[in-house]
Amino acid sequence: MRRSTTLATLALALLAILPAAAAPTWLTDLDEAKKVAAKEKKDILVDFTGSDWCGYCIKLHAEVFDKPEFEAFARNYVLVELDFPNKKPQPPEEKAKNKAAQAKYGVSGFPTVLLLDAKTGEAFARQSGYGPGTGPKAYLEKFAGAKNTPEARSALVAEAKSASEASARRAAASAKIKAAVEAKDFAAGSAAYDEMFGAVTGQQKALLNMNKAVLSLRMDPLDKARALKFIDAAIVDAAGNEALATRIKADREKVAAGENPFLPKAVAPKAGNAPAAKPAAEVKKTAQGA
Repeated sequence: MRRSTTLATLALALLAILPAAAAPTWLTDLDEAKKVAAKEKKDILVDFTGSDWCGYCIKLHAEVFDKPEFEAFARNYVLVELDFPNKKPQPPEEKAKNKAAQAKYGVSGFPTVLLLDAKTGEAFARQSGYGPGTGPKAYLEKFAGAKNTPEARSALVAEAKSASEASARRAAASAKIKAAVEAKDFAAGSAAYDEMFGAVTGQQKALLNMNKAVLSLRMDPLDKARALKFIDAAIVDAAGNEALATRIKADREKVAAGENPFLPKAVAPKAGNAPAAKPAAEVKKTAQGA
């Protein structure tokens, strides 16, 4: 009995001094990762993140990358974190390299995770955004069927090109909207919003019409009729989305009462007053939620 107790105590002591299982190693240089991946005959997983400001990026790490399920998945990849921090110090060379990679792969939002071919650096799988609470199993299942094939790589190249072109169109339309506001040319601004959103229906069309209502109030806070016309159209377009329709109807009541619900509360005017409205945040049409 004493001997077994002694052995058990010794085993516990040995376990106590053994190092903990190593967490996955994240490199910060994509060129270095390609060399390592080629040597180890692995593909590359790249995480485009904003580590000190992007809430969804932080949750992705906490809920997926820091979990045991990801450790098992990560054994098949060389991991790279390309960070775009706001406050954390970053060497100029690293910052420049990360921006170049962002442009190359058409990354327009964070987090974005890519699987890359080690030899060519071409992407063959992508996930943009993260839904809090998704967890490792559901998140990683989306990568489970990813195949490093010419067809998959070609599809991702086409997707990145399309996203880049859409981003350029939005930027051009935004510039036109800004110019229209300065010139107080509602027709030009409305046309620019049509250009930005493209041929949309349903909820996206409701958002398009709400943007036009905001634009109208920015240019002429006293012209309630024009703004209400677009808000009423938005209510029709939001049919089937009760939460969105309810919010739009609440805004309509305020506009009809002479208020401007699109201004920050601190500067919102009383009914009957008509100061120039501050720019409202534009609703961007995105290919994914998150």
